[in-house]
Amino acid sequence: MQPALHDLVTCVRAPAVVLSAADGQVRPGGAQGLLVGETRLLSRLELTAGGEPPTGVGYRLDGPSGCVFTAVLRGHGDPIADPTVRLVRTRTATTNGLIEHVRLVNDARVPVRLILDLAAESDHQPIGAVKHGEPGTPRPATVVPGGAGWRHRGRTLELTAVPAPAVTLGPAGATLSWHLDLPPRSTWDLTLTARAGGIAVPFPPPTAAWPGTALAVRSADAELGRLVARGTADLDALRLADPRHPDDVFLAAGSPWYLTLFGRDSLWAARMLLPLDTGLAAGTLRTLARRQGRATDPVTGEQPGKILHEVREDAGVNLPPVYYGTIDATALWVSLLHDAWRWGLDAAEVADLRTPLRAALDWIAGHDGFLAYLDESGTGLANQGWKDSGDSIQWPDGRLADPPIALCEAQAYAHRAALDGAALLAAVGEDGTPYLRWAEGLRTRFHDRFWVRDEHGPFPAIALDGHGEPVAAATSNLGHLLGSGLLDEAGTAHVAARLARPDLDCGLGLRTMGEHAAGFNPLGYHAGSVWPHDTAIAVGGLADTGHGAAAASLARGLLRAAAPFGHRVPELYGADPHATGAVTVAYPAACRPQAWSAAAAVAVLRAALGLRADVPAGELHVAPDPAFAPWFPMHVDGLRVAGHPLALAVTADGHVTATTTAPIHVHHP
Repeated sequence: MQPALHDLVTCVRAPAVVLSAADGQVRPGGAQGLLVGETRLLSRLELTAGGEPPTGVGYRLDGPSGCVFTAVLRGHGDPIADPTVRLVRTRTATTNGLIEHVRLVNDARVPVRLILDLAAESDHQPIGAVKHGEPGTPRPATVVPGGAGWRHRGRTLELTAVPAPAVTLGPAGATLSWHLDLPPRSTWDLTLTARAGGIAVPFPPPTAAWPGTALAVRSADAELGRLVARGTADLDALRLADPRHPDDVFLAAGSPWYLTLFGRDSLWAARMLLPLDTGLAAGTLRTLARRQGRATDPVTGEQPGKILHEVREDAGVNLPPVYYGTIDATALWVSLLHDAWRWGLDAAEVADLRTPLRAALDWIAGHDGFLAYLDESGTGLANQGWKDSGDSIQWPDGRLADPPIALCEAQAYAHRAALDGAALLAAVGEDGTPYLRWAEGLRTRFHDRFWVRDEHGPFPAIALDGHGEPVAAATSNLGHLLGSGLLDEAGTAHVAARLARPDLDCGLGLRTMGEHAAGFNPLGYHAGSVWPHDTAIAVGGLADTGHGAAAASLARGLLRAAAPFGHRVPELYGADPHATGAVTVAYPAACRPQAWSAAAAVAVLRAALGLRADVPAGELHVAPDPAFAPWFPMHVDGLRVAGHPLALAVTADGHVTATTTAPIHVHHP
């Protein structure tokens, strides 16, 4: 049986990814393989020794792009119970394929004679078909110097080896073979290289290094440092560049399904990482601004001023190559520009984005009532917020809400964007007053229409449905309202209290839907699962609004959940805190790594430290929250503000020492 995706080992270096079983074998018939861009170029890479597959005994990740697999060869070597012949595969994903070093180790006292075979197939399946588990048809191979090659519709793959193999072609690919005679106590080495050609990826890998990998955290809770280290390493491997502007770098949404530009995902991840790098934010902003909507097209969802949802090849995902079906990316673009400015993005770079800023603000303020969505094409996304699955907007009794739908967090993003955009315009000498007035009206309308009440008290509904009725379900969307300015002090307190209830804060993160709802499913995509980025957004909002205890509770749960995943937290997971030892299970098709899941560690770190930057005013605020005291003492290196290094040391009692060359004043308790 083919393993589920969360059972597979991922080696990624965007835009390429290798998915294999835990023993290192890439077997045909499921979601395994080497994918470059949005095409699977190797669907099989399977070693046998003497006709038998090695027995896998373990693997370890070697950074985001590598993995070392260890296996033993039964029936070879000394005739004893202990294995005496090992096979070690050290695999590294490259931007256009993979390199694999194979070492055969004979620890026996006798020579080992065997034939090592490598069966390879290529089916050139589009990523959409791979995701859905559709089997492909192996393409015929040819012999090339040192190995085998495949060509299909202009795309090529060459698999070569040193030392050179004997190559046998068959109806389903090629077999590379080596006749080996290993003396006692000896080793034999093989290097495999798979290199793709003719792949038209929309976005190439960047050439410059990323400063975010310098982040290092030493904390009283060692799990935090491990989560940060794994997350920043994975983020580095997810970076892509605008092809005509290679200095503009952004984060692909996730591996393996979303190694491309995503409006919402790329924006949120860059925003979470501002304490490390404003350059990533600038690259994301400019890359999206170049593709900002200019026309009106109901099929693609494009509208003047609107920021796109995703960019694709023809990859079998049933959406247009450039798709604008998102209600929230435009507001998130504005707020990322504002927050990057506050963290030190150069004023000239901000000024250069005035035209797309105005266009985005006009799209937002062009909504007279609430920001709502309706897929007019019938072929796009039915739901166009971050919870974009078909059943994500439910009434408490499990009924699906009728469109058009106005999400609560979309109003919060829009309100915050109007305030942020007005501040940016004022900074460049332009008038943003109309957007402030629009935000004030939205705030009033939201207060009048969204608030509902149940047996636990008042809270904002997840959405208004197409009839204008509030969909009175308590969900994690509430966390996105905090810090947006949309709520007053009393409303903020109500939201904080609801997020702290155990039906949402399950002890392993924030559930997308309360467990008492009729449609609750702990592995439902948006109906009860835990999304790390969603949890981190709530942690930040709670901490920033003075609800540190609730923030720290969610953050501790996220750390507990991360360890079973080797700190490479998936896109989403199911959590069962009632089980012995608290069980977390990855969603079967979850991306791993996923950009905003990996960035969640930095967002939680910022919240714990109470970090707020206002570089235009020459200030940085650091106020460690006492609720996070179990994480202190803490020492953090590798932060950056206004382009300068920043290091922070926090004692067990919360005293802060900041070290930076930035021309700012550091405020701390």
